Parts: sequence; structure tokens; C-alpha cells
Amino acid sequence: MSTKDFVEKDYYKVLGVPKDATEAEIKKAYRKLAREFHPDANKGDAAAEERFKEISEANDILGDAKKRKEYDEARALFGNGGFRPGPGGGGSFNFDLGDLFGGTQQGGQPGGFGGGLGDVFGGLFNRGAGAGAGTRTQPRRGQDIESEVTLSFTEAVDGATVPLRMSSQAPCKACSGTGDKNGTPRVCPTCVGTGQVSRGSGGGFSLTDPCADCKGRGLIAETPCDVCKGSGRARSSRTMQVRIPAGVFDGQRIRLRGKGAPGERGGPAGDLYVVVHVGTHPVFGRKDDNLTVTVPVTFAEAALGADIKVPTLNGPSVTLKLPSGTPNGRTMRARGKGAVRKDGTRGDLLVTVEVAVPTELSDKAREALEMYREATESQDPRSALFESAKGA
Repeated sequence: MSTKDFVEKDYYKVLGVPKDATEAEIKKAYRKLAREFHPDANKGDAAAEERFKEISEANDILGDAKKRKEYDEARALFGNGGFRPGPGGGGSFNFDLGDLFGGTQQGGQPGGFGGGLGDVFGGLFNRGAGAGAGTRTQPRRGQDIESEVTLSFTEAVDGATVPLRMSSQAPCKACSGTGDKNGTPRVCPTCVGTGQVSRGSGGGFSLTDPCADCKGRGLIAETPCDVCKGSGRARSSRTMQVRIPAGVFDGQRIRLRGKGAPGERGGPAGDLYVVVHVGTHPVFGRKDDNLTVTVPVTFAEAALGADIKVPTLNGPSVTLKLPSGTPNGRTMRARGKGAVRKDGTRGDLLVTVEVAVPTELSDKAREALEMYREATESQDPRSALFESAKGA
């Protein structure tokens, strides 16, 4: 995501929530939209897939308190992409938001908004551009990485530790990240090691761009490394054991801070984003933090009442008391037998009763039912239906 998108996109509109929405309202809106537009539910629908990505991106910003604060502040300040001086400032002027948010990742990709609004004003008013600051190469944050993992239904409910093999850009091992075959790069004379060059925009302001000569690295290799061709970065693969917390949902995007690509010149590592896919279960379903199960009962149990045993996920069965006269489709609740919530408590198991009609009857059973039918001949369960139909 570019920094321009960060400011100009209306993520509240994407999720359909007001700007003062609570964390719970944002979470609820995201889950509803994610289920509706998930690629698994819209096979081959490119528009739905793009909408799902947009929803996930909006949730990533608004679902994180720090990012949401930066986003709100940036939109309040830059509104429509233009900087507006205070009263007496002589009107307004527009500029490239990517310049303001500053910095590029390796290969010219936008560096994101990790620097916060402090970096914006530092570049805008040319702070730190004195002689002492110009001779120091700047640390660079590592790239964010996105990966996917597929969990079984049980693993999603209980949590699981899974291996993830990831590929990303990391400091080149052949040249120790210097980009120079001999490990002796020189400081870029154009940007004096900062990786950035300033350009005037009028009105006493100056904006910064990545240095074109050193590609924003601040260093130039005299003898480029054969492996990384002087970039100082090379493709790296590693396997990491990642703990997926209990209670995750299908399509949920988990952020693991500092588990992305390593930084450069002492910079912090990026973040790892894991998109979780959850398989189905032959017996149990899920509704928010509750599990669901359909349990067949006999006509006699439903009519006369009974104590019935109900299975639970990875636990002992529970016994529920079925009241006499229980209708088909009634749902009962076994508390604390559902999925794990964020606070460590569990949701409930929702048990739906389904009256089983036998396909074969013994002579004794048939005789008993015939007697029951004779005893209830005066009762017509459809009489109210016809009365309602006449009155409509």
C-alpha cells in the first residue's frame, strides 16, 4: 500500500462504519464483509477477491489503535492530499504525499507510514539537514511479509503452532549487506550518506526524494557484489514456527510484529501478516465464538422429554435435559463449550434438536404408533394454518 493510498483511501467507508466507530463495531463489520467476499465463497470472482483485499487492508489500519490514530491524524492534516498553511499562510498548495511520508524500501517500493507524522514534519521543514546529520547513513526498516496458513477446524478453535517457510529480501550474506564485493562501499557523494536529496517547493519549504544515485541506500559499491549486484539485499528463505492464537476465524489476518524481513543498517525488522484459512468439521460448525451442532432425537424423546448426551469438541460429552414437548429445530445452549475468546474464556455450544423419523418400524412399534394415532385423531396440527390462510 502506498502512502498516498494511506491518506486518500476512506477505510471507514470501505467497512461501512462511522468515523467514531468502536473497536467492537469495526471488528463486527470486518467479519461480516470478510465472510461475504472471501475468495473461497466467490470462486473465480475477481471483483470479490479485490473487494476482500480492500476490506482486509481497511481492517489492518482501523483494527490497530496506533495505525488508526496515525491515519486519522494524517487525513485531518492532509485531507484531500494538499497541505494547508494556517491563517495568513497565503492559500494552499498541493504536493506528492509519497514525498512527505518519505523513504523507500529496496527496489523503489514505498516505505509505508512507519515513520509517523514526526517524519512528515521533519522532511517538510528540513529538520536535521545540518552538516552533522548529512554524514550518517540512516537505518532502514525491513519489508513486511504476508503469508497464508491453512488450519483444521480444531486447530483454529484451540490454537496451533505451525511452520511457515518465507522468502524475503534480507542483507546479502556474501557482502554482509554492504553491496560491495570487498565490503568497502563509499558514502554516496550526492546525498552524503542520507539516502535522500532535498528539493525546494517554494515558500521556504523543502521536500525530500530518495537519492537516485544510490537508490536510497546512502552507499555506493566500488566493486558491486556478484550476488546482490550492489544492492546489499538478497533473497533469503527461512522457516519459522508461528503460534496461531486460539479462536481465529477463516479469513482472519494476523499481524506478528517484528517477524518480517530483517532491517538494514540497524533498522527494525518488518512485520509478518498471516492470513488464516480454516477447514470444515464433519460434526461441528461455528457462529462467532460459539460452536454449533445438530443432534437427532426420537419422537418419544421430544414428546415426553429426556436427558440426551451431546458430543463436544475435544472434550467429554455433556448431558442436556430435553423438556417434554420440544419442537423440531429448537436450539439449546451448553455454556462454556464453544471456541476460545481473546480473554481466554469460551463461548457456548449451540445444540439444535432434529426429530429423527424412522424409515423402518418393527411390528410392535407400528402397533404402538397406530394406537397413538387413534388416541390423537381429534387433534389437527394444521387447523390453525387453514384458519390463518382464510383470514389473510
